Amino acid sequence: MPNLTAAKVKKAGPGKSHDGRGLHLRVTDAGSKSWFLRLTVSGRRRDIGLGSWPEVSLADARRKAFELRSAVADGRDPLAEKRRAAIPVFKDAARAVYDANRPRWRSERHAANWWGSLEKHVFPAIGCMRVDRITQSDVLGVLTPIWTTRPEVARKTRQRIRTILRWAMAHEFVQLNMAGEVIDGALPPMPRVQSHFRSLPYGEVADALVTVDQTRSSPSAKLCLRFAVLTAARSGEARNATWDEIDFGAREWKIPADKMKAASEHRVPLSDAALEVLDRAKDCHDGSDLVFPSPLKPGRPMSDMTLTKMLRDARLADRATVHGFRASFRTWALEETDAPWAVAEAALAHSLGDAVQQAYIRGDAFAKRRELMDQWAEYLDRQQGTGGPVT
Repeated sequence: MPNLTAAKVKKAGPGKSHDGRGLHLRVTDAGSKSWFLRLTVSGRRRDIGLGSWPEVSLADARRKAFELRSAVADGRDPLAEKRRAAIPVFKDAARAVYDANRPRWRSERHAANWWGSLEKHVFPAIGCMRVDRITQSDVLGVLTPIWTTRPEVARKTRQRIRTILRWAMAHEFVQLNMAGEVIDGALPPMPRVQSHFRSLPYGEVADALVTVDQTRSSPSAKLCLRFAVLTAARSGEARNATWDEIDFGAREWKIPADKMKAASEHRVPLSDAALEVLDRAKDCHDGSDLVFPSPLKPGRPMSDMTLTKMLRDARLADRATVHGFRASFRTWALEETDAPWAVAEAALAHSLGDAVQQAYIRGDAFAKRRELMDQWAEYLDRQQGTGGPVT
């Protein structure tokens, strides 16, 4: 006989109340009430939620419990059926993966490229398919047209599909990753082409900056590029620099960990030339704390395309990128100075050695890096005008 009545359910206090044949009412200390059915499915005990009271009445709970017990008696797994009913289409799964990872991606460009590649190459073919219905042929249909013609794009696209299907596996929506090893035999091995950022020979950097200064770009953009070159910083670090990171007395720029690729604070020694750039940048002040604010959107950092366009206007884009100036600096340090390898690498905020070596390297060679950056600024000053504007 059932143990509960509508009146007993209404008065039930914290704890569990048993109605019979596995049906329970759970009452929290806060007084909220919910139903669950305890069943044995394929030899395993399962608790299946039936909803909250009073939205689900005692009669409703008994009806749901009867239907579930009948399903189990027929050899079905109601929990598996419930999961299948909630299986997302590929695009929704991709959105879940994107939203979960977006906070840890520091680069707006990477986030845009990640989603953009799916919109261009993947969603038109399988975006509206449930993830459990995607086959090896479906994935190959996406990858094969670009596998030999655009191998790097194809590699990244496969990696992103595999990541999304791995998420689906973790949620038990699929049993096998159709972008994983199961398709290796159908894709010819492709050599991974290592591409480097375009960079000028270090002897041409000083005159390249002169050429940039002759463009009609905004003062903020010109100063930002010069500052990035003088400090060997990444574009995003310079574009997002704020005045509270600059210590004029200590002659250093302290970049917080959340702005760094390696996620650790980085101190940059500032040469006289770099400090001069900062003094000139004060005239670009727009009321925000940004050192080099956007010339188009006050209060916002300038985009990486602002600096890229400036290089195009200077007719340098086919030979140089903003990031490539770091390579120019590194080559100069190797060929023109006696700076130890570790000092030059630390100037670029690169990790030194493997994990074991890093555990023992606690300093940042700041004094030696200051000497190196002063030498770099002096070198650029001496070179300026020796070869004429670079075109």
